[in-house]
Amino acid sequence: MSDFLDASDGPGAAHLMTLRRSNLALVLRRLRDHGPRSRARLATELGVTRSAASSLVSELTERGLVRTGVVERGGLGRPGTAVELDGHTVCGIGAEINVNHVATMALDLAGRVVVEHRIPLDAPRLEVAEVIDRLVELVRSTTAELASRGASPVGLTVGVAGLVDSTRDVLTLGPNLQWRDVPLGAMIRERLQPAYPVVLDNEGNLAATAEAVPGDARRQDILVIFGEVGLGGGIVAGGRLLRGQHGYAGEFGHMIVDPQGRRCGCGRIGCWETVAGLRALLDAATDADDPVRDPALGLEARLAELNRRADLGDTRTLAALELVGGWIGVGAAILTNALDPAAIVLSGYLAEVGRHLRAAVEAQLEAGVLAPRAGGTRVELSTLGFTAAVRGGATLALESVFADPTRVERQLVAPQGEAR
Repeated sequence: MSDFLDASDGPGAAHLMTLRRSNLALVLRRLRDHGPRSRARLATELGVTRSAASSLVSELTERGLVRTGVVERGGLGRPGTAVELDGHTVCGIGAEINVNHVATMALDLAGRVVVEHRIPLDAPRLEVAEVIDRLVELVRSTTAELASRGASPVGLTVGVAGLVDSTRDVLTLGPNLQWRDVPLGAMIRERLQPAYPVVLDNEGNLAATAEAVPGDARRQDILVIFGEVGLGGGIVAGGRLLRGQHGYAGEFGHMIVDPQGRRCGCGRIGCWETVAGLRALLDAATDADDPVRDPALGLEARLAELNRRADLGDTRTLAALELVGGWIGVGAAILTNALDPAAIVLSGYLAEVGRHLRAAVEAQLEAGVLAPRAGGTRVELSTLGFTAAVRGGATLALESVFADPTRVERQLVAPQGEAR
């Protein structure tokens, strides 16, 4: 049954405008989720006439959101010219406040990276206002670069390491940042005075959003475990991020897995991140004076050194990776028993050293999940590295356009020629 709406669904000019917006959004999302298509193919898949599909594509072209692509072959009759996402003048910005850095990324409507920045800093040692000022400077620099390319932002999503109350845009608790009850949303808006919406979210949720690839059936029911200094993640079910009542879902790192273990930054004993976070790996693999522990050294460089040592067969490094991998598997098994995901995606630092962790994770998953063969749950490594959270933020910022393409004004340039 088609989701396409027609004029018979209700009377009045307001209804017709709503109908038009909805149908434009259907076409745009179809192209995003399933790739380039001819007008004729769009008409067939959406259950509408070719003239209706052509009219919608023409308007999307005038708004700079789609463009004519390559010739589509393989169907009956003459080949048609495919329509594909464009939107190079329309960007979403993702930003991140983490313990070790602030970062931004701008994506255009087709998911291409337009601008990307990251600045290392030691956030817990700085005042909250100073960290926010650094982030705002980075966002301003990003928007200036977009303007120089003829692009503008439609939204900003800011991810932060901690418990985010999405109903109030407040960081309720950031244990590793050592922040509590910080009205981040209001503080960022006050400094930026943006003409676009600003949304606050947990970085693990944003990393999960980046991993849930539209149209990829293998990524519609996944758990993303995102590790840096702490540990968090997100739950994607049926292609949708599960947030919970207040937006707190995905705080995996604070499951108690080792009641006789170490005290966590949140004040409790034995949280998962105390045995599976980056600090746990560094403590097990290195001495206190090891250069790998120096925060002044970039995180990628520190992890690359650990990988190098593991590749050379260093027994202490390999033992540490196996130990941490085992603990990751313990927590992953608990989550798998509760949620039955198709895949566990290791992201952040876990992906960077994942080839040395994976076997231990899979062994514990097999041992700890009640269903045979771990219920078929796969262990996958993210390919996004430390950009997952900002990429997810930029992706969410663009959702407003996919929901209502009329948010983007028609352009004054003449539209491209018609295609079949």
